[in-house]
Amino acid sequence: MKLKGEKAVVCGAGGFIGGHLVQSLLAQGVDVVRAVDIKPLDEWYQVSKGVESLSLDLKDKDSCLKAADGTTVVFQLAADMGGMGFIENNKALCMLSVLTNTHMLMAAREKGVGRFFYSSSACVYNGDKQTSPDVVALKEEDAYPAMPEDGYGWEKLFSERMCRHFEEDYGLQCRVARYHNVYGPLGTWTGGREKAPAAICRKVLEAKQSGKHEIEIWGDGKQTRSFMYIDDCTKGTAMITESEIHEPLNLGSDELVTINQLVDLAEDIAGVKLKRNYNLGAPKGVNGRNSDNTKILKELNWEPSIRLREGLAKTYAWIEDQMLVGAAK
Repeated sequence: MKLKGEKAVVCGAGGFIGGHLVQSLLAQGVDVVRAVDIKPLDEWYQVSKGVESLSLDLKDKDSCLKAADGTTVVFQLAADMGGMGFIENNKALCMLSVLTNTHMLMAAREKGVGRFFYSSSACVYNGDKQTSPDVVALKEEDAYPAMPEDGYGWEKLFSERMCRHFEEDYGLQCRVARYHNVYGPLGTWTGGREKAPAAICRKVLEAKQSGKHEIEIWGDGKQTRSFMYIDDCTKGTAMITESEIHEPLNLGSDELVTINQLVDLAEDIAGVKLKRNYNLGAPKGVNGRNSDNTKILKELNWEPSIRLREGLAKTYAWIEDQMLVGAAK
């Protein structure tokens, strides 16, 4: 299918990825008829002109029916989530997102939606395959036997299966992407829900501006990750939604770095060197995680390509602007 000409609703549109996705779809000529988020409109990162923007709690089925009404494509990104500090300390809250996914699938079926996109996560992968910083990149089949991130990862994996069975039993065409650490401007950068790139940029900026050239790093800094810039995420999301790939697909960069290397990059962008204080008791997640992009390259002849240095510089500049605005108030 081609998204152009379809009528889309983006759930979670007040959040980081959802807000960027609405903008990206509009730029591609997609008719985004509705954008929905639980947050009040004045708390959305982006509100798009010409799009019906609604504040709805999608854990409620009636709200889901309202969101899906008159649409042909659902992008289901709505979830209660954040960085590692949030998901390790709010497991029950993360699990409650299953209500959103369940009710959006039910609403999509009842409203005759043609295609349903679900944003899953690399947190679904078996923890035994992520015990070493020298991780072997994760292939899609590595989600089983199941041993995902407790709470958040289990909910994502369960919802993947629900998408599969709604397609098998009811014919609702579902597409699933496993996001790997998405970052960029116009997202959470403070308050406890932010992810590592935004948190590191903020901490480097705080250290530089205060003159106290120290930074706290969660864990020993040797844990490894890959980070995908938001523009790659929105492009890949649209491509996967249009595709005929029925199984979950990795959507992430395969540029593996340690957290120490991530700090190196942020320091280089800022033009500072900081003393590093390692908090070994803080949440740090698995020791190593990377995306194997063999399947997306084979199926779509594409993979995320924006280098971390480039994307982090844009993220740093945006967070710096936000801090300046906050300081001026």
